[in-house]
Amino acid sequence: MGKEITYDNASSAELISPKQSSEGPQAIQVESSDIGCHSNSTQISALANNKNAEILEKYAKDYPVGPHDKPQSMCPAFGSLRVGLRMKRVATVLSGSACCVYGLSFVSHFYGARRSVGYVPFNSESLVTGKLFEDIRDAVHDMADPKKYDAIVVTNLCVPTASGVPLRLLPNDINGVRIIGIDVPGFGVPTHAEAKDILAGAMLSFARQEAEAGPVAAPSSGKSDRPTLAILGEMFPADPMVIGSMLAPMDLAAGPVLPAREWREMYAALDCSAVAAIHPFYTATMREFDAAGRPSIGSAPVGYEGTASWLESVGEVFGVSKAKISKAKSAVLPNIKKSLKDNELKGRITVSGYEGSELIVARLLSESGIDVPYVGTACPRTPMAEKDAEWLEAKGAVVKFRASLEDDISAAEAFEPDLAIGTTPLVQHFKQKGKSALYFTNLVSARPLMGQSGAGSFNQLINGVLNNSEKMQSLQNFFEGVGSGDTSGVWEGEPNLRPEFRAQNQKKLEKAARAAKAQEMI
Repeated sequence: MGKEITYDNASSAELISPKQSSEGPQAIQVESSDIGCHSNSTQISALANNKNAEILEKYAKDYPVGPHDKPQSMCPAFGSLRVGLRMKRVATVLSGSACCVYGLSFVSHFYGARRSVGYVPFNSESLVTGKLFEDIRDAVHDMADPKKYDAIVVTNLCVPTASGVPLRLLPNDINGVRIIGIDVPGFGVPTHAEAKDILAGAMLSFARQEAEAGPVAAPSSGKSDRPTLAILGEMFPADPMVIGSMLAPMDLAAGPVLPAREWREMYAALDCSAVAAIHPFYTATMREFDAAGRPSIGSAPVGYEGTASWLESVGEVFGVSKAKISKAKSAVLPNIKKSLKDNELKGRITVSGYEGSELIVARLLSESGIDVPYVGTACPRTPMAEKDAEWLEAKGAVVKFRASLEDDISAAEAFEPDLAIGTTPLVQHFKQKGKSALYFTNLVSARPLMGQSGAGSFNQLINGVLNNSEKMQSLQNFFEGVGSGDTSGVWEGEPNLRPEFRAQNQKKLEKAARAAKAQEMI
């Protein structure tokens, strides 16, 4: 059993040490026990590489890690990919391992992308010698057609970032087409939500510099004659319109929503008088608004208290009279109150997710009559999240930033909710026990939340699930006895568990773990 089983002579092949090049990025040598795009040693090695050390140090400040030091959601690059693919006249090119590119391309099309994702392939030689960077540069030169594109986004995934592929050396524009190079490694960006911020912030920085340099194009939708409020955060399409109607009594208007749908919208967003951080984790993007001298507003107009507080904050920032603020509140609050009453909820719900809107969802549930004992978000604590966190904590909720999957499951187990809202593995965990659970990303964040429509539509969804809890128990009863893990399925006899093999394999795993720990300490 001690002899390794082989199927070819690959193990006996002589390893060729790469030649060190004076030009271009140098390869990072990683121990085999540490292979993996999210491993600690990969990050340490990358930070030691002076090519991309500055970028990774900035990410460490912008997106501080929590108890867990690696993403527990999908690949972070999916977030930035979504931002780019939703924009008109913007091309996307990925630089990374083929398997990563395939997975990201597949999931992006699964979520509705209608255009191709570019890919610059590489091998060990092109990565080490710097040829990969040359290939990327040639690719963007070939693609840079101003008739087709306003911008081309090039994204380094884990391996090119760790190896120091210098996207910063790409030209700012080619033939009038903007070139945006970003690094989104799994070991440097904790969540795909924050990866949205990386691209949105990089684009807004580019647009701000253009606006400061001279006249820029007006948005295709035109410009309002009233002071405008930019909106930061992806949300249900109807929500920005609801926000606009709330602002109208104060003689204000809703500006563009970022991440933007076209390049010119970023000029218009920077031209707004202030920005509403509906989603609080956009650190880099907020920095660009700060540089442009635009004040920011946290929280969101959800529920009765949330909407009242938010309208007061907006009025204060814009210097609106108390009479107009009262007028705006009178126009919307009675309808929200009625909607909350008509769609009142009863029960206990835990809320968790990695989209960044978990706190405002929890606020809406709480105002609807739900006992919310725990709110977990994979995103970090930021100044824009403070108001919502304080409000929830005052209601008795435990608010956990940088929450891990283990945190979310443990909390939901301890509080025994009637419904657990969370990520896919949390939902799976509770459904296996015959308990009700909802996937946050697809079923919760894809609903209107603002104003009267939010209180109505969202609460109807929750009420439907709470009133149908017996369904989960019936499903559990139906599938009882099919097994789980490697014994899943229907067996004619007893499954062959092979305990001796399990014990031996466990010893190997423990030995490998000890070796990896020792290497990490070295």
